[in-house]
Amino acid sequence: MGAKILIVDDEHNIVDILKANLEREGYQTISAYDGVQAVEMGISQKPDLILLDCMLPKMDGFDVCRKLRLQTNVPILMLTAKSEEIDKVLGLELGADDYITKPFSVREVLARVKAQLRRVSITEIGGEEHPKVMTFGDLEIDQEAYQVRRGGEMIDLTLREFELVRFLAKNAGQVFSRESLLEKVWGYEYYGDVRTVDVTVRRTREKLEPDQHNYRYIMTKRGVGYYFEKNPQSGANP
Repeated sequence: MGAKILIVDDEHNIVDILKANLEREGYQTISAYDGVQAVEMGISQKPDLILLDCMLPKMDGFDVCRKLRLQTNVPILMLTAKSEEIDKVLGLELGADDYITKPFSVREVLARVKAQLRRVSITEIGGEEHPKVMTFGDLEIDQEAYQVRRGGEMIDLTLREFELVRFLAKNAGQVFSRESLLEKVWGYEYYGDVRTVDVTVRRTREKLEPDQHNYRYIMTKRGVGYYFEKNPQSGANP
């Protein structure tokens, strides 16, 4: 059987369209039509991925995302009819892996779903030719346990944040554009909005970096992209 996908939207026609197309691709689907039901099913049914609409009755998608992130790292793709940047950023800040703006093409949704599930599969396999634990100064990245520790203290990262850190660390010193990171870490071709990368980097830095004014690990190459510092010292790049 294919991966199980939870579709959450109060518009039944959208659920029906997504359900038909996902099942045609071999996925299993389950559905929820309000926020409370979404939280319950997101935990009890253990889906492999959640397509989550922002505007829901009983509890909006942002609160659903926040509650689910307390208990699961399941990939969450938020569906939003809103074009305001703040709504997109809020979803990412709360732990969503990405967002898709309505109206969307079914083809794009299928591509995003496939990419997210492929990234989860790769992460579960682990880091092939790299050591179990990569060490950079006082930072340890444990690829088998999916854990990051700084000075022996655990840093609570989401799966996507861990993937970002691990990818950059594996390629320490190499600068990657935002478009390249979308392809390498998120697993799909550039669709035109790199805000996802910037927000995820910022959220990861807030957890990873001991000094928010003097980064040591995830660095910015202005006008180019991001890279991981090979020999972290005091840092000097905002």
